[in-house]
Amino acid sequence: MIKYYMKTVTIAFILIFVSVTASAIPPAPWEIEGLIGKEAPRLTLPDLNGKSTSIKSFRGDVILLNFWATWCAPCKREMPALEKLYKRYKEKGFRVVAVSIDNDKAAIEGFLSKIPLSFIILHDKKIEAAKKFKVYAYPTTFLIDRNGIIREKFIGEEDWLDTSRIKLIERLLDEKYKEQ
Repeated sequence: MIKYYMKTVTIAFILIFVSVTASAIPPAPWEIEGLIGKEAPRLTLPDLNGKSTSIKSFRGDVILLNFWATWCAPCKREMPALEKLYKRYKEKGFRVVAVSIDNDKAAIEGFLSKIPLSFIILHDKKIEAAKKFKVYAYPTTFLIDRNGIIREKFIGEEDWLDTSRIKLIERLLDEKYKEQ
């Protein structure tokens, strides 16, 4: 009886260990490809004031969803260009939503005191949204059309003011919104 009990406890421990460690394993790099052409996963996170914000509330706008961190040098270098891009196209229905994975909100606020940004900053302290979007490197950015469909993904630092990026965004802004 004791052997049976010990075997049951051992199996239960192994199953718990596997399930806990499996959630800590980052997604494989190819998993992100499966998101292209599909509706963006649900994302609701607090902004820096604690207000809960959902990207679904921006349906009808083109969204540039950027996953970043203050400790990531390429992420920080992108921010001024993202700000310029946002200011250029916000009146046409363009949103930049930056999702920080920083553990400490004070780090984000410190960064913003040096480089003020006017677009939406959300805080993914537990990295739950990053996991839903299969993010495995930072920065990772998704371009989401007016219907909520992920059209492109960009991994690593981008020149957001490059002609090819501008044309892509303008093309999506020119597409008509179709209610699904």
